[in-house]
Amino acid sequence: GGKDRRSGLILTIPLCLEQTSMDELSVTLDYLLSIPSEKCKARGFTVIVDGRKSQWNVVKTVVLMLQNVVPAEVSLVCVVKPDEFWDKKVTHFCFWKEKDRLGFEVILVSANKLTRYIEPCQLTEDFGGTLTYDHMDWLNKRLVFEKFTKESTSLLDELALINNGSDKGTQQERERSIDLNFLPSVDPETVLQTGHELLSELQQRRFNGSDGGVSWSPMDDELLAQPQVMKLLDSLREQYTRYQEVCRQRSKRTQLEEIQQKVMQVVNWLEGPGSEQLRTQWGIGDSIRASQALQQKHEEIESQHSEWFAVYVELNQQIAALLNAGDEEDLVELKALQQQLSDVCYRQASQLEFRQNLLQAALEFHSVAQDLSQQLDGLLGMLCVDVAPADGASIQQTLKLLEEKLKSVDLGLQGLREKGQSLLDQISNQASWAYGKDVTIENKENVDHIQGVMEDMQLRKQRCEDMVDVRRLKMLQMVQLFKCEEDAAQAVEWLSELLDALLKTHIRLGDDAQETKVLLEKHRKFVDVAQSTYDYGRQLLQATVVLCQSLRCTSRSSGDTLPRLNRVWKQFTVTSEERVHRLETAVAFHLNAEKILQECPDQPEDFNEMEQFDEIEAVGKSLLDRLTVPVVYPDGSEQYFGSPSDMASAAEHIREKMKLVSLKKQQLRQPEATTPES
Repeated sequence: GGKDRRSGLILTIPLCLEQTSMDELSVTLDYLLSIPSEKCKARGFTVIVDGRKSQWNVVKTVVLMLQNVVPAEVSLVCVVKPDEFWDKKVTHFCFWKEKDRLGFEVILVSANKLTRYIEPCQLTEDFGGTLTYDHMDWLNKRLVFEKFTKESTSLLDELALINNGSDKGTQQERERSIDLNFLPSVDPETVLQTGHELLSELQQRRFNGSDGGVSWSPMDDELLAQPQVMKLLDSLREQYTRYQEVCRQRSKRTQLEEIQQKVMQVVNWLEGPGSEQLRTQWGIGDSIRASQALQQKHEEIESQHSEWFAVYVELNQQIAALLNAGDEEDLVELKALQQQLSDVCYRQASQLEFRQNLLQAALEFHSVAQDLSQQLDGLLGMLCVDVAPADGASIQQTLKLLEEKLKSVDLGLQGLREKGQSLLDQISNQASWAYGKDVTIENKENVDHIQGVMEDMQLRKQRCEDMVDVRRLKMLQMVQLFKCEEDAAQAVEWLSELLDALLKTHIRLGDDAQETKVLLEKHRKFVDVAQSTYDYGRQLLQATVVLCQSLRCTSRSSGDTLPRLNRVWKQFTVTSEERVHRLETAVAFHLNAEKILQECPDQPEDFNEMEQFDEIEAVGKSLLDRLTVPVVYPDGSEQYFGSPSDMASAAEHIREKMKLVSLKKQQLRQPEATTPES
């Protein structure tokens, strides 16, 4: 690291007591002489051969070897001799004879006199100088430099090969070149870091001072070629930058290829096994259980598809990220992949949704069909049970329930038609995603099944309607039968009430002929009402008989209603006749009595004798007697008109009028008695 007075480099060769290998020494010298630049070599070398610990013949051999190794570059050879031991004449004479042949001057000098030829500051402490030198430090730094140089040179070659391969013409050649030489043998980052650390060490050591002065570093730029390190670092950075771009491009290409591969996997599965699964699932089932089983199978298919849809979502995000990167050369390909993937996934998702909606519609159709079938079964069961109501109200309630069930069946059938038509419309659209598969036969089976279910329900509903019509007619007849029986019983009650009113309230016979005639007219009207009531009851009972014959049943009440009606009517008739007879007798009595009492003849001969008086008295007595006699019915029972007091009051009026007639008769007889006396 030191320099002589001519600025030539100083080369120190320390010799030791052990046997020195000339071959190793020659190799070492060759290596050391390869370090300086040509400019440094041109200034020559001063060689210090430290022979203080070696034999003369070894020193001589080394000096002679310098002729072969560095003959032109060596200007001076200083052999540091030991203080004693060597023969001065021999050594001096020997080198003197060889001076012209060697081509350089050789001097023998003691270590303490070496400063005569070389400045002390350029000598190490071993030779009495002040030059700071650490051979192990120099060796370690040199090894670092050699390693960096070797690795960086090799790395530059590899990176150049990789980078130049990426610039080839065709894409196929570029990819093949990159694949073959893609990974460098050493890490570029590590080599760059080593170079930077080495350069930093060189730059720092060059300006390290000792005692305030500048110290000459053994790692001078002329020895370690600091510019070479910088040049290597610049080249490495350039190639590494290109290499990173190549890696980025290849990473992007690899990512694009992976995406393309995954896209094709998704597309191939969806258009292959996925579509085949859907093509094999065309049925809708013939019941709720069958439709539910198909739905479960479809859920399994959807579960398999969901895994691929998850891959689609991930791929779509990756493609979107690459599109946002904005590489023009990949935009078209990425958009094409994205469009292809989206088209296939959306089409398959639409098919899955269509299939799910179809199965849901089929399930709803079968549910409505089952509910309607149960309603029809319930209605039919109700119709098959014979009607045995207790009264008309229960019949009305049953009829209302029947109408409600029939209305519910109508609504159910209407809902079934709507569900069926909706399902048929969906089935008609099934061919749009069949991928060329002829689904006409499969759809025909589904259509036939749906139409068959609706037709069967329609027929069952029609049969139930017919049976409901018959049952309705029968129940209405039964309502009418009960109504007739109730009205007939009511007619009997009314007739009984008329009879009771006739006996209890129709008592008065009138105070005169006019009043009696009015009572007789009222009685006839009263009898007409009773006759209408009786006729109405008879008609109701006749209708009851006809209805019973139509219903093929025996009335529970008409059997005793008719005898009751006839018995009450006979009692009423007998009573009415008795009432008429009494009123007619009373009219005759009042007319005759009033005629006699109102006429005042001067002579009794103007009267039809006295027979009229006798007749009036006879009629009056007969009427009084009749008032005391009860009405005797055909069954032998008896019944009186009114209470005894009522009868006594009616009889009192008759007696008073009979008294007036009797008084009138006596008045007429008195003149007859006085005339003969006179």
